[in-house]
Amino acid sequence: MEKKSIHDILPLELIRRIFLRVPASHLFPLRSVSKLWYSLISDPHFAELHFHHSPASTNALFCIKNGNVAYFVYLDALVFNDGNDASHVKEVCTPFKTKPPSHFEVLGSCRGFVLLHRHPQCLVVWNPLTGSTRRISYSGIDSRMYNGFRLPKSARLYGFGYDASRDDYLVVVAWCERRRQDHLDCLSLRTNSWIHLDAALPKPLRVFKDTSTGLFLNGAIHWVPWPIKDHRDAILIFDMKSRTFSTMSEPEPAFSYESYPGIVLLGGCLALYYDCLDSCSTDIWVMKEYKVQSSWTLYQIPCLFFLPLYLSNNGDIIGEIILSDKIEKKKFLMSWEESCSHVLNIFVLRLTSVQPMLCIERVSCHSLVTLRMRIIRT
Repeated sequence: MEKKSIHDILPLELIRRIFLRVPASHLFPLRSVSKLWYSLISDPHFAELHFHHSPASTNALFCIKNGNVAYFVYLDALVFNDGNDASHVKEVCTPFKTKPPSHFEVLGSCRGFVLLHRHPQCLVVWNPLTGSTRRISYSGIDSRMYNGFRLPKSARLYGFGYDASRDDYLVVVAWCERRRQDHLDCLSLRTNSWIHLDAALPKPLRVFKDTSTGLFLNGAIHWVPWPIKDHRDAILIFDMKSRTFSTMSEPEPAFSYESYPGIVLLGGCLALYYDCLDSCSTDIWVMKEYKVQSSWTLYQIPCLFFLPLYLSNNGDIIGEIILSDKIEKKKFLMSWEESCSHVLNIFVLRLTSVQPMLCIERVSCHSLVTLRMRIIRT
């Protein structure tokens, strides 16, 4: 009796629908099963559908050791196994030829892509799951700045996002030259070119005290570039489609904070966090409905210097905390259960020799999305 393949039993459309429900990290290795599966999983249209419809996205914490070795820490697995299962940590090969590669930094993430920077003047857009990469130079900006330009420290604002209307990824950089003239430059990955934008900033760049990293959400890049106590509309927004700036107000009680705010994505929602010295707590304000001022919701973590990173599938807030003894300081991940208002667990990242020099960067989702444009190396 002739054996039947799975394609004889299940119609292709049903297989496609099943695949849409499989996490990207589990689906990608299945390309080797057959030519048909390879074609389906590698199809750009399917990858886009999967990104929007897969209910089980894989979120991982991107970490760097000594500036040249990268790891993913799978946060839901970490919490589920109480930090005891070493399988939640995976070393990933970076898109650099040298082993180990020279020092690099993470400047942003968007739709499964991570934006890396390596000296001199090299940006790399990289999908760690598929291996898709794109290298870009910003030497054109460097030639226009008196003392030279190097990301991130030479920029007042920078961010990485996606323009769905043009199917284009953008790197946005705002900088100020010594004559205090503001510049806004934008890299289009579709055209492989830098362009100067005429978008008007709400305030001069010189009022920004530090370099601010942008957060991509809802088709826009968000920054908190100035002290909230001095500016009532402290959240700066750059719309990727219209390529214009606007501002948004933070929660009203935030005006009393003395500390500089941080910005993060928690459960798909915009969130600000502050160190509150009066109560010895980290106050996290989550905007449950985007641009709805009344939806700001407060979560208080009963310790200072807690860096929120991720909202788990169980509703727990996972963040980074530094604990010290008489000998040294160490980084830990702490899980906080808001409904019961107590610490669930403190996890040591089980990366053997990694821990002392571990730099926790950001949470990134896995996706099958590729860069659909002609690759030109510069």
